[in-house]
Amino acid sequence: MNNEQKQEQVKEIKRSFRQVMDGATAQSMRQKGLQYKLNWGATLPRLREMADEMGKNYELAIALWKENVRECKILATMIMPPEQMLPEVMDIWMEQTDTVEIAEQAAFNLYQYLPFAAEKAFEWLASPDDLPQLCGYHILSRLFMNGQEPNEQGINEFLDQALCALQSDNLSLRKSAMQSVLHFSDLGMVYQRLAHSAIKTIGLDFV
Repeated sequence: MNNEQKQEQVKEIKRSFRQVMDGATAQSMRQKGLQYKLNWGATLPRLREMADEMGKNYELAIALWKENVRECKILATMIMPPEQMLPEVMDIWMEQTDTVEIAEQAAFNLYQYLPFAAEKAFEWLASPDDLPQLCGYHILSRLFMNGQEPNEQGINEFLDQALCALQSDNLSLRKSAMQSVLHFSDLGMVYQRLAHSAIKTIGLDFV
């Protein structure tokens, strides 16, 4: 696929959003503070159907991500082949992520499947910015749910960072950190005790 064909395909995809637009959904997102340059309000199940029809496609994913359109960015995370995603591209995408929804969708649809997912997640936990941290916790939640256990250094680093995030002023970050701690505790009795002991130091407990 040459560049001209790729751009025409992107235009066709953008035109197709008019058929699945949901004004009520878009308005609800704006009321919740989810601001996009362009948002058709397409539902995630419909975007998943579109992604399944397209199939995995690296070049198209890269092109769609460059569009400052909610649906394009979500589709990009759905059709990017995990085996072709590079760490440096992942960093660029994170830098260009400016909403909680896109961070969550990227973690769920793509980042959790990358061979360097855990390494990148821990790197992002130490970020001074909230969105990379939030994305890191969502990645780790998925890895913990799949039974991936951190080593001793990873355990200590995770709990130290999570305690800071749980005291953040950012509600979305606090929720993602707590969710991750809960999934960490589900790895087994030892992990449950470690998590419980850690969050008690800041006056919290599992609910």
